[in-house]
Amino acid sequence: MPGTNLTREEAQQRAKLLTVDSYEIDLDLSGAAEGGTYRSVTTVRFDAAETGVGSFIDLVAPAVHEVVLNGDSLDPAEVFKDSRIALAGILEGRNILRVVADCAYTNTGEGLHRFVDPVDQQAYLYTQFEVPDARRVFASFEQPDLKAAFQFTVKAPTGWTVISNSPTPEPKDDIWEFEPTPRISTYITALIVGPYHSVHSVFEKDGQSVPLGIYCRPSLAEFLDSDAIFAVTRQGFEWFQEKFDYAYPFKKYDQLFVPEFNAGAMENAGAVTIRDQYVFRSKVTDAAYEVRAETILHELAHMWFGDLVTMEWWNDLWLNESFATYTSIACQAYAPGSRWPHSWTTFANSMKTWAYRQDQLPSTHPIMAEINDLDDVLVNFDGITYAKGASVLKQLVAYVGMDEFFRGVQAYFKAHAYGNTQLSDLLGALEETSGRDLSTWSQKWLQTAGINILRPEIETDGDGIITSFAIRQEAPALPAGAKGEPTLRPHRIAVGLYDLDAAEAGSGKLVRGERVELDVDGELTAVPELVGKPRAAVILLNDDDLSYAKVRLDEQSLAFVTEHLGDFEASLPRALCWASAWDMTRDAELATRDYLSLVLSGIGKESDIGVVQSLHRQVKMAVELYADPNAREALLTRWTDATLAHLRSSAAGSDHQLAWARSFSATARTPEQLDLLEGLLDGRETIEGLAVDTELRWSFVQRLAAVGRFDDAEIAGECERDKTSAGERHAATARAARPTEEAKAEAWASVVESDKLPNSLQEAVIGGFVQTGQRELLAPYTDKYFAAVKDVWNSRSHEMAQQIAVGLYPSVQVDAETLAKTDEWLASAEPSPALRRLISESRSGVERALKAQAADAAASAASPTGE
Repeated sequence: MPGTNLTREEAQQRAKLLTVDSYEIDLDLSGAAEGGTYRSVTTVRFDAAETGVGSFIDLVAPAVHEVVLNGDSLDPAEVFKDSRIALAGILEGRNILRVVADCAYTNTGEGLHRFVDPVDQQAYLYTQFEVPDARRVFASFEQPDLKAAFQFTVKAPTGWTVISNSPTPEPKDDIWEFEPTPRISTYITALIVGPYHSVHSVFEKDGQSVPLGIYCRPSLAEFLDSDAIFAVTRQGFEWFQEKFDYAYPFKKYDQLFVPEFNAGAMENAGAVTIRDQYVFRSKVTDAAYEVRAETILHELAHMWFGDLVTMEWWNDLWLNESFATYTSIACQAYAPGSRWPHSWTTFANSMKTWAYRQDQLPSTHPIMAEINDLDDVLVNFDGITYAKGASVLKQLVAYVGMDEFFRGVQAYFKAHAYGNTQLSDLLGALEETSGRDLSTWSQKWLQTAGINILRPEIETDGDGIITSFAIRQEAPALPAGAKGEPTLRPHRIAVGLYDLDAAEAGSGKLVRGERVELDVDGELTAVPELVGKPRAAVILLNDDDLSYAKVRLDEQSLAFVTEHLGDFEASLPRALCWASAWDMTRDAELATRDYLSLVLSGIGKESDIGVVQSLHRQVKMAVELYADPNAREALLTRWTDATLAHLRSSAAGSDHQLAWARSFSATARTPEQLDLLEGLLDGRETIEGLAVDTELRWSFVQRLAAVGRFDDAEIAGECERDKTSAGERHAATARAARPTEEAKAEAWASVVESDKLPNSLQEAVIGGFVQTGQRELLAPYTDKYFAAVKDVWNSRSHEMAQQIAVGLYPSVQVDAETLAKTDEWLASAEPSPALRRLISESRSGVERALKAQAADAAASAASPTGE
């Protein structure tokens, strides 16, 4: 039985047989305030290439009342099974199908999600259809290459607003009848329904006029900074239309901040949904605004790449996401007047570290992954699909030239508008504009897995003049269990030579004196341009971060960077060196205690707040998971003492002060430190410039709950101050974090033994349940996890099951016993390939942590002081 799966072979067969013309979808949502189910009526017009070949349409629904194909009524009991309606009576030429069903509101963020705001007790709905969930709302041919026009008619409660892909009409008797869309795929259709607050504007240029809308719940309206959101949106419209040479392809552009959203955002055509945590209720750092802007631009880029021109099948999902990621960051970096011209620093610091981490898991795969069915794609929204793919596109732009790249993209949009494509269509356009043969590049970069390592090999004479310079490329063995072979690849990189600016009136900063850009290919590439140059203090491979590779510094550069990492004048080389140090720590090449010392020596000079916050997260992870367990408490104390010192010394009201406050609260441990958190909460203590606002209060409360200072009464008291859905989530995290057997049992039961929690609360409970400082308390749950996880996977929706499978894996139990129990389960449980992948990835994290702990212990033993 297919269950809810769909194979690529089935999709190909259906695409050969059918061409879909249009859908008319009539939904009665008038009972949305009460929930339950709603009536869905779908009329589909499609053409078939021949008579007598059966097919099917997709639907996930509690009940099907009518199926009428070409005027003949089919018995739903006979034709509707699993997630399909069998269509045996298809005729060559035009066919008309009508399906009447009861579909269900969800609380999982899939299909038509229903949320009740505790502030106003009103229901708010939105759809989320990627990958295969339009079928939860209407009968559909659920695959991206069967595009059609969609016409929605919706009955909604009086006073509500209905937004879809087409411009919003005036309702008549609470019925909203939308005009048909252009030809688009099922997964980018959308409905957002409820008493939403809205702000409107328009993008105008050269006679073009595109209505713009921003929506959120009324309870968030006071925090909605619509001017800033519109400013980023207009920047994207300007830059993308120039670079793509193709006018925005839809009639309006709405951005809707919706509750309990599983992802960051979704590129529904003309009606983008965005998680409403991006409407900031409290002070956040500029890094948060930068990430939000990248999300806004990422979704806007999808209007062309993904919506106008769409992948034929999900194996090209990477290209969809990588293109949007690359162009959104390029827009931030290069658009005139951009607030974030340093966006490539952020990319190197966050996105690429995600890619490097993903590419070293046993599940690593080529960028162009083999996607055999929907189960494959659902677990493939990963660091390779997004971040490695975007890194490789950046490499491709350096390889062919930016102007040539965008000329190829322009030709691609014009040739394939409103159609479907494969990777070869884009590469062909780029070969035409650049004159480069991309077949070898494509084979080595897109069809192989793994990371290369680049190391400099430098010889100098007695005067410090370079006599020989070469770059050695390595292709390490792939992780155990990964498919494929190590591959040496062509890299377009820059080499930067940095020295301290020590001239009179110099800055004392590390500045670049020389830069060479070249193609690296094969095992050893000579760089004759650097021969005869004075040896610089720091020689940095992959300067400007053009390629995707792990970079190692030579011994002399590493020693200098260890003392002067914070002295780079530019933010990008600093980020590259920070990333290299973190990568070495994860690879057990740099002891955790040495990584901590490096961070403490340089972070005070780090001006980029996004880098600072990443370092905070990485140090916490390193000390809690990668440190020798015998030294862990001492290292945590050293780190927490430093966070408090930086909190007190940071400029009042600065982003750095807020970041250090959050970092301090995450590991505060001594009675005095915990007293300070309590004092900041109740006003007995103050730190000049630090606003202990709603979100920061919850950070403090959650830490105090996790160490046993706060119990249910204090958490309930904080909830009284914040009677919002965000307050409910934070309280759920705090309750699950309490260090008692009762709290853990209650949290476990609510997630694993019951399926009643909505997606956001389940995520919040899991986040509180897992505390690295509660290993002994959590130890009994390792066996409980392996006893339950397969049944959970088989009985829950994908999003809910994945939260549990990943979030409750015993990652904090870093020992051989965890590996053994995992191996035993993998050998005996017969999990689905998707679940096997997720648990193998989690196992890999424990294995890596064990190696790092051993390296840290060895460093301690080798130290004269044992530190």
